[in-house]
Amino acid sequence: MTYENLDEKLVNALLNDGRASLRSLAEQLGVSVTTVSNHLSDLEDQGIIKGYTPIVDYGELGYDVTAIIQLKCEGSALPDITERLREHKQMVSVYEVTGNHDVIAIGKFTDTDHMNSQIKELLIDPDIKESNTSVVLNTVTENEQFELDYE
Repeated sequence: MTYENLDEKLVNALLNDGRASLRSLAEQLGVSVTTVSNHLSDLEDQGIIKGYTPIVDYGELGYDVTAIIQLKCEGSALPDITERLREHKQMVSVYEVTGNHDVIAIGKFTDTDHMNSQIKELLIDPDIKESNTSVVLNTVTENEQFELDYE
């Protein structure tokens, strides 16, 4: 029974099968169920593991348009704008960034009319100075996570 790099091994095991039982994780890692449970609780308490959720293919549900929206904002309004974007259910990612724009948001829409109406809502906001929207033509990879390295 070795505890060396156990947290990393546990995270990697969950990345491979997020629905694995404590018992199967314990067997895979060569430790007790109690040890797995304790380490898992610690990882959750530390905010390293934030939840367990399915990966949804929105395209299969009719959300066929993915848009990358870049915004320039009035400086003091940035927190308000990012919060409003976060509250839009179609925005799957919102980032404050460096460079020519202040915010990048990625949204999923049923069609271009749906996307257009959402973007027009943003453009009437006086705190948004400029926008640039790109429509994704082909998704090569999405929602990817990577296994942790350990010695």
